[in-house]
Amino acid sequence: MKLSWYNPLIAFTAISFLFASCSHNRSAGKADVQLTEKVFVVNILKNGQKLNEYLEHHQHVWPEVEAGFKKAGYKKITLYRYDHLLVMTIVVPAGADLGQMGKVAESYDKRCAEWNQLMNQYQVGVEGTSPGQTWVEAKPFYAFTNQ
Repeated sequence: MKLSWYNPLIAFTAISFLFASCSHNRSAGKADVQLTEKVFVVNILKNGQKLNEYLEHHQHVWPEVEAGFKKAGYKKITLYRYDHLLVMTIVVPAGADLGQMGKVAESYDKRCAEWNQLMNQYQVGVEGTSPGQTWVEAKPFYAFTNQ
């Protein structure tokens, strides 16, 4: 359903709010490793064919890519979509260096770097990002808990 008041900035704000408000630290149970959930956003090129290709690639993620994620220490990665806006949540150990984790994942197998290069062809930054910048972190600004 397409809403008449929809615009990318409103969608970005609403989705950022929803996912950022769910960002939290939690215990993994294994040796009480603290985990944290981070939220990132990006747009896919406003081209229906490119969007379909991107979605199709994610129906068949290369096994080397997921093995690289495991090697790097990612605990969970989830992608969400609204039109051409993508939201990614990642769960990693608290305090993890995401840049270093990305390098470890890419170095696992040459196909991991190939995957990232392929996916970069579909992605553009959300409004307000620098030229060439794609995924950006959405910072939490409100949280509700019922404990």
